[in-house]
Amino acid sequence: MYFTFLPKQPHPVLSYLRVGRLLYYSLTIFIVESWFYWVKLKAACTADMLPYILFWAWSFMFSFIHIFLVLADGWSRYQNYKRAKDQFFIHGFRSRIADTYMGSKCQRMAAIEAAKELGIGDEIVAYYEAKNVKWYHYIPYFMIRDPWFGFKKKFWSRTFLEGSYKSRFNFSSYQLVLQA
Repeated sequence: MYFTFLPKQPHPVLSYLRVGRLLYYSLTIFIVESWFYWVKLKAACTADMLPYILFWAWSFMFSFIHIFLVLADGWSRYQNYKRAKDQFFIHGFRSRIADTYMGSKCQRMAAIEAAKELGIGDEIVAYYEAKNVKWYHYIPYFMIRDPWFGFKKKFWSRTFLEGSYKSRFNFSSYQLVLQA
């Protein structure tokens, strides 16, 4: 694939936010929920009502823990984005690369954002549509295939503990690319 010109590259913070935008919407919800549940928990503690204390404590912990899970997931998706961008830059659009990121909505968003920044976003979107991936497929496919996914190391390492990936290219410095 030949890249004649790369589109103007966004700041990495903007890319980070675009890649995980759905995650960061849910982060906002979890923060608000945690605050709400904390207020209710304090009121239940003041009233010394054990059933309510247990209920609001469980609700608060659920939301509060999810704040950190969402942040870790966002970090992992940004690592996917950087890797996908390098792969698309080197090889151009390849279905094999796109398939790597097809498993979940967040991974697809990372790959699509990487491809868009290289000017090949339409190709990957068309590919996912051809593979019958719908915009509303939010639940990762592996969760449907394997209900015991939460007990597997691969789930935790790929979802929340993705290793840091250092991009091989400084895309903002490229104006003309001869061949990838």
